Amino acid sequence: MFFQVQKLINPIVDDEPDPSAANALQEGLGGQFGEMRTMMQYMFQGFNFRGDAIPYRDLIQAIFVEEISHVELITKTISKLLDGAPEYHGKKFEAPGKGAASMNNAKNEMNPHHFIVGAQCALPVDAAGNPWLGSYVHANGNLVLDLLDNLVLESTGRLQKCRIYQMSENKTLRATVAFLIARDEAHEMAFAKALETLGVDWATLLPIPKFDSSKYPEVKKLIDAGINREQYHFRLDGSTMGQIFNGTAPANDGTELITLDKPQNAYDIPLAPERPEEFAPGLDPELQELADALVVAKDKVIKSSRKSNGVNGKH
Repeated sequence: MFFQVQKLINPIVDDEPDPSAANALQEGLGGQFGEMRTMMQYMFQGFNFRGDAIPYRDLIQAIFVEEISHVELITKTISKLLDGAPEYHGKKFEAPGKGAASMNNAKNEMNPHHFIVGAQCALPVDAAGNPWLGSYVHANGNLVLDLLDNLVLESTGRLQKCRIYQMSENKTLRATVAFLIARDEAHEMAFAKALETLGVDWATLLPIPKFDSSKYPEVKKLIDAGINREQYHFRLDGSTMGQIFNGTAPANDGTELITLDKPQNAYDIPLAPERPEEFAPGLDPELQELADALVVAKDKVIKSSRKSNGVNGKH
C-alpha cells in the first residue's frame, strides 16, 4: 500500500507562462522515455518480481515510488507554464467569450489540446501530442535484462532532458528539468550499481550523456547538495535497498552513494487558480455556495477532532 504527503519533491519556480516550453516538457512526461514510463515500468517490475533477491526488488520499488513524485512535479510544471497564457481577465461568474474570443491565441499554440481538452493543464501525451502507451513498459521478468533496460531508460531520459533544458530559458521549466537531470543521474547510478554487484565493470562509461552537467547552474546547485548520489527507499517498514545502493558510485568519480528513507526537503504545492475561460472548476454562484459550505463544515470537524484529541494548532 502507499501513503501520500501533499508536498512536492522540488519547488515550482515562478516565471511567465510559456505554452511552447510546456509542450516541449510533455516529452519528459508522456514520451517513450518520460516519467510516466519510468513510473509504470518500475511498478510492474516490482510487483511482478520473482525470487528472494529482495534488495533488488526494494531498489526497483523505491525508484518507482519516487517516479510518482516526478510525474506529479512535471505535471505541475507543465500546468504552471500553461496557466494564464490566454491572458483572460474576465470576472468569475460572467460568460467567457461573450464578446471578443477569450482564448484567441490558444489555437496558434503547438498543442491546442492543452486549452481544449486540458484546461491549461498537462496531458498524458508526448511533445507531438501522441498518447502515452502501455506498450512502452518493459517488465521482462529477467533481473539482469530489467536492470539493463532501466539503465537505458534513465540514460535516454536524462539525455532528452538535457536537450529540453537547452530549448528554453524559462525559469519554471529549467528548475524542474535541472532537478530531473540530477535525479536521473542518481537512478543511473542505482541501476548501474545493481549491475555492478552482478559483475559489470563500468570503468569510465557513466553517466550518460557524459558531460559536466554542473555547467548548468541550476543543476550545479543540486549536485553540490548531493542529490545526484542519494536514493530514497520511502518505506515505513524498512528496506534492504541499502545493501546495493552504497559505496563508490559507478561513475568512478570519487563520489559515494547514500541511501536515505526520504528526501531531505519537501515543498508546498502551489494552488492552481480558477480559470473561468476554461470553465474550471466551473462553479456558478449556487454551486460555489455549496462548495464553500462544505469547506466550512470540514474545518469545524477537523478543529473538533483536534480539540477532543488534545491537539492545538495546525499540523
